[in-house]
Amino acid sequence: MGTVSFLFAALWLGAWTSVEQNQMEMTQKAGVNMVERWDIFELSLSGPKDGNPFLDVKLSARFRQDDRVVEPDGFYDGDGVYRIRFMPDQPGAWTYETESNVKELAGASGEFTCIEPSSGNHGPVRVRNTYHFAYADGTPYFQIGTTCYAWVHQGDEMEEQTLATLRSAPFNKLRMCVFPKRYTFNENDPELYPFAGTPLRDWDFTRFSPEFFRHLERRVGQLCDLGVEADIILFHSYDYGRWGFDKMDAESDDRYLRYVVARLAAYRNVWWSMANEYDLMESKTMEDWDRFFGIVQDSDPYGRLRSVHNCRQFYDHTRPWVTHCSVQRHDLNGVLEWREQYGKPVVVDECGYEGNVEHGWGNLTAQELVNRFWIGTLCGGYVGHGETYRHPEDILWWSKGGVLRGESPQRIAFLKKIMAQAPYEEMSPAELSQGVYLLSKPGEL
Repeated sequence: MGTVSFLFAALWLGAWTSVEQNQMEMTQKAGVNMVERWDIFELSLSGPKDGNPFLDVKLSARFRQDDRVVEPDGFYDGDGVYRIRFMPDQPGAWTYETESNVKELAGASGEFTCIEPSSGNHGPVRVRNTYHFAYADGTPYFQIGTTCYAWVHQGDEMEEQTLATLRSAPFNKLRMCVFPKRYTFNENDPELYPFAGTPLRDWDFTRFSPEFFRHLERRVGQLCDLGVEADIILFHSYDYGRWGFDKMDAESDDRYLRYVVARLAAYRNVWWSMANEYDLMESKTMEDWDRFFGIVQDSDPYGRLRSVHNCRQFYDHTRPWVTHCSVQRHDLNGVLEWREQYGKPVVVDECGYEGNVEHGWGNLTAQELVNRFWIGTLCGGYVGHGETYRHPEDILWWSKGGVLRGESPQRIAFLKKIMAQAPYEEMSPAELSQGVYLLSKPGEL
């Protein structure tokens, strides 16, 4: 996905006789530009550096097409640079005007033309026909995801290797964390951190690290180029006192969510996962998770897919702000029940991993993992892959990415090929007898 960027020259109020002249110059420089449908229009403005811009400056824009208005929030990107990102979803002329509590950022206006998408750009994924997914242009989306929790925290060499692996893998979604993770086989510290401060615990949660988030969004954009959805895990419990990102106060949590959404929501391949194993985060209450959903939903003008992943206890997926079920269970037979209980797509993002580690969740054979994929699919749901083969340097796909060593991906690709050719959304699942399942479109398949 090529990000279309319109970078205004740095204009300081002191160099002009009035704020109005500053705004007029910015408008003239914007001119008329062309942006692909479902791609990104990025507006960049110069503004104050003093104080704490992350707290002090409010910035948004009103994008208009005829009677329709979309209002994304802007964000501070460091060094006096402020950005607003917008994903146009309809071809034709769009206009915009900024709003801010800072005079030199308010009233910047311009226009651009949204053109038809290029080949391979099908738009964002949405729920379709209650239990299924499709891209915005109507192309069916059969979810075959995988998990690389901390891949964006491993340094450029390893991260580029992960991207190279994904180019030839069957996966079209990747579960990934914003915060670094500390757990078995994943005990290295990252090169970048999301907040200003001194590692490992002296953070200023009121100041974000633009360098960290620029790195994160670059990787999200590269996944988009590969046709891979980025399932962004916003919180997780695997900190264990190392950095303290799992135990921020409520004000810091909320500010963090709004900042992440402002930076990433315009990327068409983004999904939001409130947490991985939310019920293990003892510092958060159920009311917190409800609030997090509300903040993300209110801040995201595009309505990206939203879920929360469990360990033991399911969140109430019937809540209107939950778009689909993200489930951890080893027994795939439950997919039939969960479909009917929640009336939404069921994605078993974690059913166990192909590998040879000592943990029960990480020592499945390739055949058993593929068997679980087939059961989940025949029950009308979707299943996620993961791999945990031991490595002398603890480079396990499930945590760090790198290369795939197992046999299940090619077997899963076979399943994906079959389902892509079938009218999957029109087929009904049934259990003929205990453990025997049928997926059919009566009279046809």
